[in-house]
Amino acid sequence: MRVFLICIFCTVFSVSFSQEKKHTSYIDVNYAKGNIVLHNNDILHLIKGRPEGIILGWNKKTYGYNDWEQHYNYPDYGVSFAYQNLKNDVLGNNYSLYAHYNFYFLKRHLMLRIGQGLALTTNPYDKEENFRNIAFGTKIMSSTLLMLNYKKERIIDRFGLQAGLSFIHYSNGNVKAPNTSINNMVLNIGVTYNLDEAEPEYVSTLDNENKEKFTQPIKYNIAFRSGVNESDTVDSGQFPFYIFSAYADKRVNVKSAWQLGADVFFSRFLKEHIYYRSVAFPEDNLSGNEDYKRVGVFAGHELFINKTSLITQLGYYVYYPYDFEGRTYLRVGLKRYFGDKWFGALTLKSHGAKAEAIEFGVGVRL
Repeated sequence: MRVFLICIFCTVFSVSFSQEKKHTSYIDVNYAKGNIVLHNNDILHLIKGRPEGIILGWNKKTYGYNDWEQHYNYPDYGVSFAYQNLKNDVLGNNYSLYAHYNFYFLKRHLMLRIGQGLALTTNPYDKEENFRNIAFGTKIMSSTLLMLNYKKERIIDRFGLQAGLSFIHYSNGNVKAPNTSINNMVLNIGVTYNLDEAEPEYVSTLDNENKEKFTQPIKYNIAFRSGVNESDTVDSGQFPFYIFSAYADKRVNVKSAWQLGADVFFSRFLKEHIYYRSVAFPEDNLSGNEDYKRVGVFAGHELFINKTSLITQLGYYVYYPYDFEGRTYLRVGLKRYFGDKWFGALTLKSHGAKAEAIEFGVGVRL
């Protein structure tokens, strides 16, 4: 653990001192303590103590030298590290690393941090030695960090304070069962330290009209997504899935685009799940040969932040021969553009709060 923290801080300081003058950076160190949120009665036995830990961040400030920085009120971006003792021997301790953005409101006193990354748990599920841990089916999971903090920098020299609420989510996206996941709501309080003595002035070259004025014709997208997942039945096996998507989008301003399209799903885990149910639960009246393929239509939104964008989609299965978790589905995640047309994507598909798969995708926007 000490070696890991030393490596993080060495990286932070080496990067910060090599920056150009038009950027500055700061670090924040936070103590966090709170509760595990009950989102599923199956995890009642896992909620015992009050998880506590630390959240560290390195943040690079923007000053409007690029237009997107002005559109989003000069956000920060950087890296966060979180350690949590979940106060339960079954759950163990979690270590997480995130890439994040900080967005500002109320004259830059209110900060919203949105981070996405990976978490490592010290005590994952094991059917013999740790069968009670139905939350973490794998040692490495995805994790989401949200922080809503009141913040005041440079109160004493380069030191400042911040405090507020943080939300931390751990899940493996049903890559492997079990996966009930854990949500933490914690209070955090911390100090900030600016690594630079002085800061440049904020650049403001866009008036309010130009900030939103943007025109672009309808674009057509083709995407392919894949990965592996498992049904909720432990040891039922991990299988690949393939998803083909086509959709149109229309940008309504510099930040937002609306989407409309369709997905075709080939999920092998569902084929095995149908067969398992036909054998283990004869009362379901299944033959085992029901079609596992699904076709959905969806509407969505894309929020553009520089070369990265946040997508949210709500879908409905129009071809749905086997009833599995309901006819509606959600997709949320990130896209990263490479050039003007090609993109990569990392998304989570779920039915309500129940994850089905983490999807890795590539596509083209024409």
